[in-house]
Amino acid sequence: MSISPSSLPLADLQRTIQALQDDQRFADAADLQRRIVQGHPTLYPPRLQLAHLLLQAGDFDASARVLVEAAGISDDDPSALIALARRLNFHGEVEVARRCIDRLERLRGTAHLHAAIAHLRWMTGEVDHAFEWIERAYRSGLRAPDELHLHAMFCHFRGDAGAADRLLEECVRLAPNFGTAAQARANLRRQTPGSNHVTALQMRLKELHARTEKAPAHMLNLAQFEAALSKELDDLGDVSGAWEALSRSKGILRNLNPYDAEAESAITGHIVASMRRHVQPAAFQPGHVHGRPTPIFIVGMPRSGSTLLDRMISAHPDVAPAGEINDFLRQLHRLANVPPSGHAGMHRALERLDRVDPVELGRRYLEQTAWRAGGRKYFVDKLPINVQLVPLIRRALPHAPILHLVRDPMDVCFSNYRAMFGDVSPWCNELAWVAHFHVCYERIVEAWRKDYPGAMIEVSYADLVADPESVLRELMHDCGLPFNDACLHPERNPFPVTTPSAAQVREPLNRRGVAGWKRYADHLEPLRKALEPTQNRDAAV
Repeated sequence: MSISPSSLPLADLQRTIQALQDDQRFADAADLQRRIVQGHPTLYPPRLQLAHLLLQAGDFDASARVLVEAAGISDDDPSALIALARRLNFHGEVEVARRCIDRLERLRGTAHLHAAIAHLRWMTGEVDHAFEWIERAYRSGLRAPDELHLHAMFCHFRGDAGAADRLLEECVRLAPNFGTAAQARANLRRQTPGSNHVTALQMRLKELHARTEKAPAHMLNLAQFEAALSKELDDLGDVSGAWEALSRSKGILRNLNPYDAEAESAITGHIVASMRRHVQPAAFQPGHVHGRPTPIFIVGMPRSGSTLLDRMISAHPDVAPAGEINDFLRQLHRLANVPPSGHAGMHRALERLDRVDPVELGRRYLEQTAWRAGGRKYFVDKLPINVQLVPLIRRALPHAPILHLVRDPMDVCFSNYRAMFGDVSPWCNELAWVAHFHVCYERIVEAWRKDYPGAMIEVSYADLVADPESVLRELMHDCGLPFNDACLHPERNPFPVTTPSAAQVREPLNRRGVAGWKRYADHLEPLRKALEPTQNRDAAV
């Protein structure tokens, strides 16, 4: 299709752009869309469409720049600002996204706008602000199931289990087949023989299993109810019943979202090879960047105890928790100019790693995250999967401690298998898949230990809970922090906890997480055999 440079009526221009999109000629479509932007400089929609076309064309950086420009428009259309804030966050422009949310907060709005603001503040990790706005929505009469669940989760994260329980009960009454709420209610506290929901869950599951529909949403809901039943039966000591419910839940999830072991092995190999080829070893240089807080990274397998370690460190008066943020990976994609798109996007970013300036990467990361410290000297970035990027983090941020938390393979793998991650992390839904993912993780860690010695500070979960003071004293020294007794009492940490382990980490330190898998030893024999090479290596070390 040839495009005339002469002026076209708007309707014709839009039809031509749509035709180009249909032909997947996204760059050509973006060129024409710029003409619409030029003709309507004060409107959001043309710029949002241009950013979308550029993203489809694979120009992640140009797409982000268009969105940043759009944030300068003075129009305060709520729906456009909501869409803009979400897209800016996706593109790694968190600071600009927050300014858009600030503008939304100054508008007079309905309960639905208040709820939208709560969702946006949750997106950026600002739990206390999100809580304030979901409270406003509730006081204004909003009682939708999703909002009641979100409200309850904020109460749970902030340590108000009583309020969370009341909201979840209200949610379940309003939407009795809402599996997300049933699961959240089960995880809210440890169930007891005198206070549990087992009978109600069994009755609801009987009704749900009787349905003939197989839509993904229904099946996911069913898996969540089974997971809730498993958790409550486990609390009551019914190991056999808990395992049966967990197995049913995982079976549903395996069908909904299969794990691609070959793809995981391929991306693991590509990560190791690319880092070795393009990222030179660098020494850890404790210190501070002038005017910027220092990030402390916690990396490793998911469910390795990262939330506990985060709560211990961020109990220090000089440290704030930032949560599981993906800012480093997002800035890597920006500098590689590759849109995030799972393994495919990661492969393309790795292919362009030679174009990424580590100094610029570190600068951009700090630019987008410094606010998370809240004026403190340090903040904790606890996204476990950052273990894949350790050499690059060390080059980009030589002053940032990287703490690698190591937990017994059986404990960490079983913990992941028991977790309910919905339609993400498909590797958690089959014992063989969990073992395979752990092998990929071990391959990465062993490569970093060999090729980038000293890049990570190793922390044993078992040692941490057995002798917390000794471990923390050494750890604090390595991070450049003076020891503080508050770190030994993570249950007193006033910051919100935003992970599934929120209830556990509000308890005093205990060792229940060590060898907890042995209660299910008979069921986990396939996992133990699959992990034998890993366990033998650990024993040798």
